[in-house]
Amino acid sequence: MSLHLVELPVDLRQLHLWAGSRQTPGGGSDEGLTLHHLLGEVFGPGVLQPFRLMVAPGARQGTLFAYAGRDANALRQSAGLSQTPSEAAAIRLDRLRSIPRPDTTWQPGQRIGFDLRMRPVVRLASPLSGRTGDGQPLTFRKGAEVDAFLARVLRDEEVTREAVYLDWLAARLAPGAELGRETSRLTSFRREIAVRNGRRIEGPDATVHGTLTVTDAAAFARLLAGGIGRHRSYGYGMLLLRPPQGPR
Repeated sequence: MSLHLVELPVDLRQLHLWAGSRQTPGGGSDEGLTLHHLLGEVFGPGVLQPFRLMVAPGARQGTLFAYAGRDANALRQSAGLSQTPSEAAAIRLDRLRSIPRPDTTWQPGQRIGFDLRMRPVVRLASPLSGRTGDGQPLTFRKGAEVDAFLARVLRDEEVTREAVYLDWLAARLAPGAELGRETSRLTSFRREIAVRNGRRIEGPDATVHGTLTVTDAAAFARLLAGGIGRHRSYGYGMLLLRPPQGPR
C-alpha cells in the first residue's frame, strides 16, 4: 500500500466564501462538511481522507493534514486540470507538500505517539432510555447514533468520560495496535453540531493524545489509511503521529 502524509494550507475566509457561493449544506457552519465537499471536487471523492484541519485560535489560515495514496506532484497534476479560481483561493496547490509513509516503516512492538480528533459514537442495538443529569427523560430508538459515554451512563454504569472514550478507541485500534492507557489522555471535549444528509445532529468532538504499540504492521498501515470511527470523511479519525508520550 502506498501512503503519503499530505500538508496543505487552507484560507478560512475563502473556504467560507466558497461554501456560501456553492450553497453547501449547513452554509459553511460545519467546516468538516465544507472541506469534505471542497476536497472531493478538487482532488476526487475520498482521495484526501482521512483528514484533519488544524487552526490556531484567531488565525485566518489553517493547515490541513491528510493521508493519500498519491504524492504531492501527482495530486497537483490531477487537481490542476479542473480547479476553479474560488477553489484555488481557498487551497493553494503550489504549497501542497507530502512525505511518504511506506508499509515498511511499521514493526510489531514499535511505540508511537499520536494526536487524534475523534467522534466517539455508537449505534444502539436496542432502544435506550434514561434521565439527564437534571432529571429530564431521554429516549433513543434502536439504530440511533449516540455518544458512547452517554450510552453507558444511561445503562447506570459508573464511568468517566475519559475511560469510556479510551475504551472506545482501544477497541478500534485493534488488531493493528494496542493503546497505552497509562500514557493516553483526553485533552479536549465539546459538543459539536454536524450537518449530515441535511440534518443537524449533535455529538461528541474529542481529542486524545497518547501512545500506542504496533501489534500488526499491515493492519496498522490500513488503520492509518482508513481512519478511526465514524465521520472519517468529515475531519475525524486521522491518526497524526508524534513521538511516544510520557506517563500521565
